[in-house]
Amino acid sequence: MHASSDDTTDAPPTGARAARLALLDSAAQAAGLGTFEWDLTTGELRWDATLLEVFGYDEDTFGGTIASFDARLHPGDLASTSAAIDRAIATCGVYEAEFRVQRPDGTTRWLTARGRALPDASGRATHLIGVTTDTTALRERDLYVQQILEDMSTGYYWVDADWRFGYVNAEAEVLLARTRTELLGGVIWDLFPAAVGTVFEERYREVARTGEPQSFDAYYPAPLDGWYEVRAIAERGGVAAYFTDITQRRRALELAEQGRSRSELLAGVAAVLADAVDPAQALEAVLPHLVPDVADFAIASLLDEGTGPWRPRLHDVAARHADPAMQPVLDAYRALRVPALARTSLVAEVLATSRPALRFGSPPLEDIVHAGPARDLLEQLAPDTLMVLPLRGRGRTRGVVTLARGAARDGFTDADVTALRDVTAQMGLALDNAHLHAARRDLAEELQRSLLTELPEPDHLQLAARYVPASTGTQIGGDWYDAFLLRDGCTCLVIGDVTGHDLQAAVKMAQIRNVLRGGAHAVEQPPAAILSAFDWAAHDLAIGAFSTAVLARLEQPTELAEQGMRLLRWSNAGHLPPLLVQPDGQAELLWRPSDLLLGLRARTVRHDHTQLIAPGATVLLYTDGLVERRGERLATSVERLRALGGRLAHLPLEELCDAILEELAPSHEDDVALLAVRAFPEDEPRPPEAGPELVPDEQGHLSTPDS
Repeated sequence: MHASSDDTTDAPPTGARAARLALLDSAAQAAGLGTFEWDLTTGELRWDATLLEVFGYDEDTFGGTIASFDARLHPGDLASTSAAIDRAIATCGVYEAEFRVQRPDGTTRWLTARGRALPDASGRATHLIGVTTDTTALRERDLYVQQILEDMSTGYYWVDADWRFGYVNAEAEVLLARTRTELLGGVIWDLFPAAVGTVFEERYREVARTGEPQSFDAYYPAPLDGWYEVRAIAERGGVAAYFTDITQRRRALELAEQGRSRSELLAGVAAVLADAVDPAQALEAVLPHLVPDVADFAIASLLDEGTGPWRPRLHDVAARHADPAMQPVLDAYRALRVPALARTSLVAEVLATSRPALRFGSPPLEDIVHAGPARDLLEQLAPDTLMVLPLRGRGRTRGVVTLARGAARDGFTDADVTALRDVTAQMGLALDNAHLHAARRDLAEELQRSLLTELPEPDHLQLAARYVPASTGTQIGGDWYDAFLLRDGCTCLVIGDVTGHDLQAAVKMAQIRNVLRGGAHAVEQPPAAILSAFDWAAHDLAIGAFSTAVLARLEQPTELAEQGMRLLRWSNAGHLPPLLVQPDGQAELLWRPSDLLLGLRARTVRHDHTQLIAPGATVLLYTDGLVERRGERLATSVERLRALGGRLAHLPLEELCDAILEELAPSHEDDVALLAVRAFPEDEPRPPEAGPELVPDEQGHLSTPDS
């Protein structure tokens, strides 16, 4: 039945009006809308079919009075609904109510009602009309959603357009450490003031402004002191937030990141220390891994061996600052620091205890260095936290590392100290290894140099030699040269390279060199015979090493002497070919078939080769360190030498050797041995640049014939 404010509602509708009303009834029923009219004068209550169905009545069972309404009303809603009706009637105003209906079949339905009390001419209410809406489905959905929200392990709250809490689920109460009673109705910015001006407020307001969802991680300080993962969406005119506490996850990630950074630091330091042979260079190479990641500036120091006071033995060998503009200040401080260090300094403490030491909170400068220029420079560097760690080798302190952070940076944590202990342990062992390696290398080089022959200078022959160890210092080679006069007056030239790069190779080189020298001098035989005899000796004497070598004789039989010529006779045991450079610059590599390496087999057939040597010509013997390049064919490498020798043929012999070394082996990546001999015309005086003639005297020392 349709509500009306006058008696025309009782008149039967006809024509278009009837059709229109029928259409409205159908639409109202489809929408779940019911209409009511209560005649306050007669007490008659009229409902349409929709409303009758919702209350569980039909035309026969509905009494048509307010008592029929009250009879089906849920007892818990009776008082509030009756009060709403009474207010509307008393004021001739709007009637609004939400209530439950208990149907005869035992089911309950939720309804919302809205109407108005209509007055007569005197202003007294005579009718109450309105509509009802069945909201049971919405209520059930809301209850279902609410139950889901309550059961969620994710925190959820909703704030309205005024940023007041309108709903908070149970998990949100736990995460926010407040009850619903404390939160509902309160403004979020008042209850959580630390969120103002942060990513929380920025993203929430963005959601409210644009309606677009926002996802972010953010930290809220004490008392919550936690990290939260938040998804904020626009909802019911306000903003809803779904959030979880990810503090433990963040801390786990931070620990994992610390572990990864620590591993990367250790790996980086290990990489630069792997081939460290020079302690100062090793420390300088490590500092970029510590600054700026670990410290704002760092100083690395070496401690000389000895038992005296530490100050004369300590040397600051490297320093690095994160700010390039401050690097000159740090360098100047490093140059002055050690003499100015106070007895109360961390460096003194660490050298006394061999344990790391820290000092926080802008330590007094007088506790670090004495008054003077060093303190003035340290004041500019402004360390807020200092840490000094010992560099321990095997049972001794090899140096220290000083690390500093400024006031803008947090102090060193326990994790930092643990990681740096591992780093400095690596550094200490590397320094120890460098010292041991340097001692071994010094020994090997001394051995090698002691075996490098003082060159004779026979009449009208000039000899020059060079030996250069590898500059990297990571390898000890077996390269050597030798030159001496034989009993028959010929000059013997030897160059060789023992396989291997270690102290053992240098020792084997000495054995091979001495056996060859003795054999060549004792037995007047061609080079091939001398090398074959060595193969037997190497086998019988158990030398146990292999070597490439060229053994050559410069001969001058009578028929050649009359022409001013000489003969080069040589045998090649797997070595690179000699280079012959003519006075006019023509250069030739004396490629001839080479035989097996020395010592490879006891019985080896070897061959001699010969080449005429004209006056002014130069013969160059060399080891592979002079020419070989990684990834380059050998033929290309030796061709470079041939071309260079031709271009430099005009130089004096000593200058020629220096120029070849500078051009071909500037970095000395491998050991280089070089032996050169130049023949002069015998009908002319010995050139001044060749120096005096030097031959063995009665005591076996090289001296001029006249002496």
